[in-house]
Amino acid sequence: MRFGLMYSFITPRDGSMSHRDTFRELDRLLPLAESLGFDAFHTTEHHGQDNGWAPSPLVVLAHAAGLTRRMRLVTNVLLLPLYEPLRLVEDVATLDNLSDGRLTLGVSPGYVSEEFASYRVPHGERFARAEEMLDILAASWRDEVLEHRGRFYQVPPTPAVPRPVQVAIPLWYGVSGPRLLERAARRRCPVTASPRHTVAELQAHYARFDATAARFGFATTERPVIRELFVAPTTAEAEALAGPAIVELFGLYGRKSAEGERELRNDQGELVRDAAKVDFRSFASRYVVGDPATVRDALAELQDALAPSEIVCRMQLPGVPTVAFERSLRLFAEAVMPHFR
Repeated sequence: MRFGLMYSFITPRDGSMSHRDTFRELDRLLPLAESLGFDAFHTTEHHGQDNGWAPSPLVVLAHAAGLTRRMRLVTNVLLLPLYEPLRLVEDVATLDNLSDGRLTLGVSPGYVSEEFASYRVPHGERFARAEEMLDILAASWRDEVLEHRGRFYQVPPTPAVPRPVQVAIPLWYGVSGPRLLERAARRRCPVTASPRHTVAELQAHYARFDATAARFGFATTERPVIRELFVAPTTAEAEALAGPAIVELFGLYGRKSAEGERELRNDQGELVRDAAKVDFRSFASRYVVGDPATVRDALAELQDALAPSEIVCRMQLPGVPTVAFERSLRLFAEAVMPHFR
């Protein structure tokens, strides 16, 4: 089982860490993570959120390419409908060259309505736009001259340069709905699912995806599972450090559920209708926090239940001091990773 490190660059609302601080922390800790044996670096995308979330995943990964030598670099996920197609084609190919072919493109149609409003993209068109963008990306990797005439996007005959290092850049779909899982299976794309889902929800998603993929003669060995994860010498210390930060992370999910845009249910299966009801204990099945033994046991349960190819550890948590984050990285690499290699 592989292990990835995820950064979302979320800052605490108390102002104790700025966005600049999170980027400088990356400079220090990403090379360390690679030296400790982490296999991949993942970053996310959101826009206009009051507690951050880095809006430019390709820029972040370009910087990460210069900080690392072997780690896979993953957008997890990039919001396709918010991009201009030719610019995306060129930026993705450039990044694949900068990283010497280490890029994986995790993509999603997105869901946060205010992001679409800010980019003046109709929210109701997001699924169709995402599919058309994927067609354009695939064509750019196949054809040296890109041309596209579609419903939403027009690209006149244009040389697709630079050519990516990889023949076709690996794609992951960040989706969970039945129709989108079918689209992922049709495109032969593995699925990367939101960390807001319980294990039971993920089992249902993967079963649906695998059954659909089998109809198209496709089976994947890629099954990344994202979890908020934090390790400290004692579980009490880990929860004291990570608990408030995880509630901060889940705040966006709770708010969107309360607004009716995307469901979030607690561990009892109750639909969140009030974002203030998101708390650490009622979502405990979604994250892995504790001392090394507790974390090992939790990951073993995930391994048995989901057979993940990679655990994506969202360990960069808002408000957690860099020294505590570094200790968590080291403890995880020394006392947890070896049990799963």
